[in-house]
Amino acid sequence: METQEPVAAYDRIACEFARISEDRRAYLEGIERLVIGEIPRDARTLLDVGAGDGTRTLRIVKAAGLKDFVLLEPSAGMRRQWPREVRGWPIRAEDLSTKEERFDVITCLWNVLSHIRPGQARADVLRECGRLLSPRGVLLIDVNHRYNASHYGFLATALRMAHDRILPGERNGDVTARWTVDGSVCATQGHVFTDAEFRGLVRLAGLTVRKVISVDYRTGEIRRLKYGGSLFYVLQRGS
Repeated sequence: METQEPVAAYDRIACEFARISEDRRAYLEGIERLVIGEIPRDARTLLDVGAGDGTRTLRIVKAAGLKDFVLLEPSAGMRRQWPREVRGWPIRAEDLSTKEERFDVITCLWNVLSHIRPGQARADVLRECGRLLSPRGVLLIDVNHRYNASHYGFLATALRMAHDRILPGERNGDVTARWTVDGSVCATQGHVFTDAEFRGLVRLAGLTVRKVISVDYRTGEIRRLKYGGSLFYVLQRGS
């Protein structure tokens, strides 16, 4: 099985993205509820980093009553599904340094950060997101949790913890993301994060964690323990 570069992989799955999203509908709706709840009441602008086919962004801005928004998406296949009237940046997240616009809300959802390598590049993207935030803006991001015992199983999670303790390393979280499209498997590189790892990236980026919430990857429900789900973060500029 050939592993494709992330943008090429998303071009490949664009025609099936609605179906793939439907398979995780409960989780995605849970994240969207959290995003909408964390958007400041006086917010007017939003940037969605890794916007996919744009349907998520449109739901969020409508629910939050935002006046202006930009979709960032490097996949041409995904962009072809956007409504004509939306404003978009056809660039990679790694190219945010070329932009100067400020936003009250920046979203980076469904583990988009996992497709960026290496770790320093992830920190750089977070730093650029912070730079583009308005003074009181928020960066809302969710990542797949490497120690999500309710999803991966307790034994697998315990083995991951032991491996990280004995042989720590950034690449421990590297995984292969797979989707079935037209009867064949499409695969690309991905990464699953620990809370400590992600917080380290946040510090490197000069941001601070205002809140972290564990969200069940199957049901979209909030879990009391971080080992019960993926991790949703509310970030802001460092003080």
